[in-house]
Amino acid sequence: MNDPRQVYELEHEKPGKLMWKYFLPAFASMMANALYNIVDRIYIGQGVDALALSGLTVVFPLMIIIMAFGMLVGMGSAVRISLSLGEKDYDRANRVLGNAFFLSLVLGLVLMGAGFLVRDRVLQIFGAGPETLKYASDYFTIILLGTPLAMTGFALNNVIRAEGNPRIAMYSMFISAGLNIILDPIFIFGFGMGVKGAAIATVISHVFLAGWVFLHFRSNRSVTRLTLANFRPNPYIIKYIVSIGFAPFAMNIAASIVIAVMNTKFIKFGGDIAVGALGIVNSATMMLVISIISINMAVQPIIGFNYGAGLFCRVKETVLKAIRYATMIAIGGWLICMLLPGAIISIFNSDSPELREAGVMGLRIYCAMLPMVGFQIIASNYFQAIGKAKLATFLSLLRQIIVLLPLIILLPHFWGVAGVWIANPVSDFVAAVISFVFFRREIAKLNCDMPVAGRKKPEVPITVESY
Repeated sequence: MNDPRQVYELEHEKPGKLMWKYFLPAFASMMANALYNIVDRIYIGQGVDALALSGLTVVFPLMIIIMAFGMLVGMGSAVRISLSLGEKDYDRANRVLGNAFFLSLVLGLVLMGAGFLVRDRVLQIFGAGPETLKYASDYFTIILLGTPLAMTGFALNNVIRAEGNPRIAMYSMFISAGLNIILDPIFIFGFGMGVKGAAIATVISHVFLAGWVFLHFRSNRSVTRLTLANFRPNPYIIKYIVSIGFAPFAMNIAASIVIAVMNTKFIKFGGDIAVGALGIVNSATMMLVISIISINMAVQPIIGFNYGAGLFCRVKETVLKAIRYATMIAIGGWLICMLLPGAIISIFNSDSPELREAGVMGLRIYCAMLPMVGFQIIASNYFQAIGKAKLATFLSLLRQIIVLLPLIILLPHFWGVAGVWIANPVSDFVAAVISFVFFRREIAKLNCDMPVAGRKKPEVPITVESY
């Protein structure tokens, strides 16, 4: 088959222009995805009470676990599809898509069943106290019902971007999030359903996203096509998806564990108000960091395609530009958090002076090393984009598990609630330094002077014959 326009652009468009083209839809998609949780928190915090907001904060790490499985399938299949398109192997790209669809549905059903079996016990482990357990349980019960379709829509939306259709990926998230924003006040206030209404609105939006994504892969707009034959599971393809997707999966699971441990420490040293402050800080920093993650999402198909095609000079130019832009954004986000913490906290709750005080302190400490986060995110995810799963997984776990988790457990015994907050900037610094060491060594291997015909193919753990 001839190269579709999207594939031609990935190989021939200037990296800077191409990155900007991919960044805007990725940023809009990430903003829309963040709005699912942030809008729920704003409506619940302003319209119900601070305890209800704390209940949603407890559910947040469990939702991260669900999305982690979505990232496992979505990013793993997106990287493989980008590399396959770069190698002009369209048949393999279609088989990866079909297996990704199958895997996301199966994992979603398994998670839904497991969630109902251990729901209340897990909520208590993740920090739900006697006053917040009911709110958390009501919300999480409804979210579980939509898990299979939520995972499928979220996972395969990454593939839409990887195949060179970033605007369609953006539209899907915008429409879904917009529907959630419209439905939230209707169910929460109009029907008087409180946190249950927020969960119902979210599930309806997730169902719509899954339907949109499915129709895209059955249409002529898609480079890869979803067919019944490719839906048949292939153990080699599934193994590859899991191996590449394990890095973002591990990062999200680690984030969930960290937030759960932070919840328990805040309950012990600061009570439910401290947990509510953590929820606000997570939402506020999410709004700042998503722009950096959007750059990473934008360059993933560019890096993956050109690495697969052996165009290493384009790979190097793309990743260095991404680091420069991500660092600029991180510095801007840091300034906002340092100068306007009170205004940020007031967006989520303006009635509780205790919550405002805890949130302002937490936001300033949490974001102390934000200028280094831009480089760390891009550098660590570069290894994922080129298919080096083990190193990508190590760097993903470095900040969350290897450094941050022990500090969260240790530091509160010296500085109380402040110790939990302090653990975050310390881990940001350590992770950035170690990521720099590995990244500098790897980027030096990209030889821009080597002629295209003489470039060796990228290392992949599974050969074409295995498919």
